[in-house]
Amino acid sequence: MDQLNALIVFLNFVFVPGLTYGAQLSLGALGVTLVYGILRFSNFAHGDTMAFGTMVTILFTWWFQSMGLHFGPLPTALLAMPFGILFTALFVLGTDRVVYQFYRKKKSVSTILVIVSVGVMFVMNGLTRFIIGVENRNFEDGERFLITARDFKTLTGLDEGLAIKTTQVITVVVAILVVAAMFWFLNRTRTGKSMRAFSDNEDLALLSGINPERVVQVTWILAATLATVAGVLYGLDKSFKPFTYFQLLLPIFASAIVGGLGNPLGAIAGGFIIAFSEVMVTYAWKKVATYALPDSWAPDGLLQLMSTDYKFAVSFSILILVLLFMPTGLFKGKSV
Repeated sequence: MDQLNALIVFLNFVFVPGLTYGAQLSLGALGVTLVYGILRFSNFAHGDTMAFGTMVTILFTWWFQSMGLHFGPLPTALLAMPFGILFTALFVLGTDRVVYQFYRKKKSVSTILVIVSVGVMFVMNGLTRFIIGVENRNFEDGERFLITARDFKTLTGLDEGLAIKTTQVITVVVAILVVAAMFWFLNRTRTGKSMRAFSDNEDLALLSGINPERVVQVTWILAATLATVAGVLYGLDKSFKPFTYFQLLLPIFASAIVGGLGNPLGAIAGGFIIAFSEVMVTYAWKKVATYALPDSWAPDGLLQLMSTDYKFAVSFSILILVLLFMPTGLFKGKSV
């Protein structure tokens, strides 16, 4: 019985949160790796693109709620998310036309585009905070839990309960659907194959008659879609605060680089590696150990390697180690 309780505690506080967080990071890293692989620069504005898309989704959510429009047991934000994707894609395409296109035509080196993206990041961050404010926004409605800890205890008779939030299930399901649609698009459609050809060899792709501006536009639309979905799922699971998404940039880039920058599969794997590393290092394992070990071995301390305040130090450390010893990542992406 104690072993089952230990398993439930592990699932409740490590596995389920890590799986959810990993899905969110994977979607964010997929957007970063898509831009890097095709447009050939690291887009430091991606975190604030997530914030912008989430902000638009929240505004539409509030509007729908004011009209009495709800989505039953599911969050109303799922109805508003397509509008968030649309407005974010238009904003990103406008940014490309006004800012990035100039440097692309001049064939500026990627370092210049990275610096430009930092400027875009500050503009987007300021715009988001100006429109929606700097406070925490909790925009989750509908059923909060799929199963509560109390119901689980009653059902199983165990001392520990497993609580699964609706947003956690939504995050995993939506992430699977979005990733499947993305891989289908890149591998099965004419436009997707053009993007892959452009990423592999730009000169040969141009000689084959591929329109580079169309590839750029589709890349930005996909990046905006991934950013908005990742941002909304993260906001639903936790809460929305514009500056939080700036902080997420580190684990997102760490995920993309660990998996192999420019490799979509690597971005997904890297997202889960970073997520579970952060959760496992910052979790206090005392309760799990108390159930799993004999009484004489029960620990006195929390068995916590690092405080949750320093969880981003975990992704930073992993990022440094990968850059030092495996710069192309686990899935052999482009070296940084």
